[in-house]
Amino acid sequence: MPKEVKSRKAKSKVEGKRKKDPHAPKRGLSAYMFFANDNRDKVREENPGIKFGEVGKALGEKWKELSADDKKPYDKKAKEDKERYEREKEEYANKGAVDDDEDDE
Repeated sequence: MPKEVKSRKAKSKVEGKRKKDPHAPKRGLSAYMFFANDNRDKVREENPGIKFGEVGKALGEKWKELSADDKKPYDKKAKEDKERYEREKEEYANKGAVDDDEDDE
């Protein structure tokens, strides 16, 4: 006698990813991202015709070669940006709670 086949139901598309709020605060950048933003154009000038992925590799190599002292300004920027994000996230959450309370009335 054949076994009963149980069908697997996929989640409906309606339940899929929730859309991100465009007004939500942007995440803080890492120290590496600040470094990459500052040096991306320089890498492109030094290597004309370089491909997108190769730019990232070159930036990664330069980042690894930096000493801890050279990374300090980028670490400081990252810390400040993280604090900004946490502050904005808190304000955003409080604003959402206030908006929800107003809807109840």
